[in-house]
Amino acid sequence: MLYRKMKSTDDDVSILGFGCMRFPKNDDGKIDREKSERMLKYAIDNGINYFDTAWPYHGEESEFFVGDFLQKTNKRKKIFLATKLPSWKIEKYEDFDYYLNKQLERLKTEYIDYYLLHALDKERWDKLKSNNVFKFLEKLEESDKVRAIGFSFHDKYEIFEEIIDSYNWDFCQIQYNYMDIDYQAGYRGLKLANKKGIDLIIMEPLRGGMLTGEIPEDVQKIYKKSDKEYSAAEWALRWIWNHPEVSLALSGMSTLEHVKENIEIAKNSEAENMSGKDISIIEEVREKYLNRTMVNCTSCEYCMPCPNDVKIPACFRLYNNAYIYKDINRMRKFYNGMLDDKNKASQCIECGECLEKCPQNINIIEELKNVTELFEIEGSKK
Repeated sequence: MLYRKMKSTDDDVSILGFGCMRFPKNDDGKIDREKSERMLKYAIDNGINYFDTAWPYHGEESEFFVGDFLQKTNKRKKIFLATKLPSWKIEKYEDFDYYLNKQLERLKTEYIDYYLLHALDKERWDKLKSNNVFKFLEKLEESDKVRAIGFSFHDKYEIFEEIIDSYNWDFCQIQYNYMDIDYQAGYRGLKLANKKGIDLIIMEPLRGGMLTGEIPEDVQKIYKKSDKEYSAAEWALRWIWNHPEVSLALSGMSTLEHVKENIEIAKNSEAENMSGKDISIIEEVREKYLNRTMVNCTSCEYCMPCPNDVKIPACFRLYNNAYIYKDINRMRKFYNGMLDDKNKASQCIECGECLEKCPQNINIIEELKNVTELFEIEGSKK
């Protein structure tokens, strides 16, 4: 296993972190504890020392399970433990301490190494500020309950810049992979965090498995231009670790085989170690995927807010992903799971207000009909 130094704590963290949100499950939907314990034990025994969980993972079971495992195996001091404040649950200042203390109980620990404000976007950040989040963070700095303070992020780059400039953070966590260099915080966020001396943790390096599923034949041909016999997962992970700005990448591994494969990849993935040819191969793969884009939406959100509450960019992003990764069924599940009925494409009333605002000149009304057809009408037939 390779390690990189966290500037905020001087910890040597494994470049591969274990994301505790996709453990194998039993038929009842609960975590298969026997299989999952084997995965965690193998990970620790083979050098992974950063483990990331959160309040909502596995229907709020993840923190309890991780805590039970660490207590039972006496491995708490062998690892760095990360979890996240459920920011959407904060209604008043007292809630900050309430949830932190509950998480310490769940995890059966006296301290958390890396504590994050979870899934920040503009709305949640504004709400946290209104409840005096800076007072809470300053109190954490003086506390022995938390060693490092950070946040995970899901919004536009401009909001990321606002948040990262607002406090002396130890670290931050962003979604980043070779398909998402311009998405959310993206490459600009990566460079900004590095410039400010803030440790950077990457989530979704495999884009939730979309970069490692059934790889299209034309993409496979591009990979074969290299003399390296890398799997799709290895290409994606090596690309992330090639960035010296990255402290570690989290992988939500769901089988012991995933753990073993990713550990083997991590053993030889130094920063700035990819050849120019290999980087160009990744760029060609990215372009091949992007060429399948159905709607030329850049998520600029000039069309928002929609008078009838349709989440136009989100609809188009999921619609595009269905074709880019040839995984319509999965994107249909995301569409119906992530969007409330009032926000779906079918709620468009064709007022036309969005048309004059779109810098890409997209025929939004017609494209939303296509989204409705794919995700709502076709989905209802199944």
